[in-house]
Amino acid sequence: MKILISAYSCEPGMGSEPGIGWNIVREAAKYHEVWVLTRPDESQNEIEAELARNPIPNLHFIYFTLPFWYDSRRWGHSGGMQLHYYLWQIQAYFVARRLHQKIGFDLTHHVTFMKYCNPCFLSLLPSPFIWGPVGGGESAPNTFWEDFSWKAKIYEITRNLIRKLGEIDPFVHLTTKKSTVVRATTKDTAERLYKIGAKQVQILPGFGLPEEDMALLTQYEIPDETPVRFISVGRLLHWKGFHLGLRAFAQANLPNTEYWIVGEGPECDRLQILARDLGIDRKVKFWGKLPREKALDLLKDCHVLVHPSLHDSGGWVCMEAMAAGRPVLCLDLGGPAIQVTNETGFKVPALEPYQAVRDLAASMIHLVKDPELRISMGFAGRKRVSQNYSWNAVGEDLNKLYAEVKRQKPGARMTK
Repeated sequence: MKILISAYSCEPGMGSEPGIGWNIVREAAKYHEVWVLTRPDESQNEIEAELARNPIPNLHFIYFTLPFWYDSRRWGHSGGMQLHYYLWQIQAYFVARRLHQKIGFDLTHHVTFMKYCNPCFLSLLPSPFIWGPVGGGESAPNTFWEDFSWKAKIYEITRNLIRKLGEIDPFVHLTTKKSTVVRATTKDTAERLYKIGAKQVQILPGFGLPEEDMALLTQYEIPDETPVRFISVGRLLHWKGFHLGLRAFAQANLPNTEYWIVGEGPECDRLQILARDLGIDRKVKFWGKLPREKALDLLKDCHVLVHPSLHDSGGWVCMEAMAAGRPVLCLDLGGPAIQVTNETGFKVPALEPYQAVRDLAASMIHLVKDPELRISMGFAGRKRVSQNYSWNAVGEDLNKLYAEVKRQKPGARMTK
């Protein structure tokens, strides 16, 4: 088939949105002829260099950006880029329409940005349209706001307002209704999509781990020596919930244990003060921001990943930890709740902060006192990632979706 993919962010060798864009188009090109709409300002040189090293004959890139706003980062990575993205999507429609008249695409697919409250104008083309993965429908439970600083509360209020505005945007409604199928990363996002007119939503992460990462992580031995080390990896933001992890670690009060935190961000000072106030600062080490390779090396020396995020569409680090054979402790929220099962870790309810801390602490105690459970969960995690979350597996699933969308009669529902 001839597939047109919109990937605002797309760059080889990267994580997050750029990595999702690159890996999806690469996997799609294993089965189909693929044209990709993306920007030149951040990724063209990297894409062309990668294709020179590893040619993919079925993969064609069309680079363009706003003539009056070449650098999408000029006005910042948040508000400025969001406005650039919205305008770029309008421009993408006209570029895509001309291409469709020339090539005749069998279907179109939008993959990045991953926000359900932003429209994709490619849905207006006269071909089946797949939207996603999209996320962003998750919210921190109101009871957890008591731990937030005033800046964090303003962030959450602004985020909620932006989503509400997106939900009344007629073009978001049009995108939703014109989508043959929407792929949502979480149940919360799926519920919001149905409310604004989605016909069918599939809930799945929509991204995976590169084969080279899988090969590296699956070689990690599952440690059984002491001290038992817990690790959290990510930006130190209020909604990542690392303060809950620290409180749980203090409440568990386990001898011969350590807690490592990798990352930097605006919550760093507050977390360090919290560790001192809890009397655990000698057992907690803040590593700061590290290259990804170094962070993965630290994971090798740890036993359990703690990822108590309050609203996370993805949770890439949970996949990495499971691939490395490490159990995951998370809240039963967002993307991690989709990825982690009772066989691969502990998902604790997020009803109240004190309850979440208590349940996280109980899970820590359980894993420290039962090394066999750590080992069995580690093997189960590796199996789950291998079967479901490698990019090869994601590509095979995507190919099946394309085939079913192509066969589907207008108005019919997908069988999956």
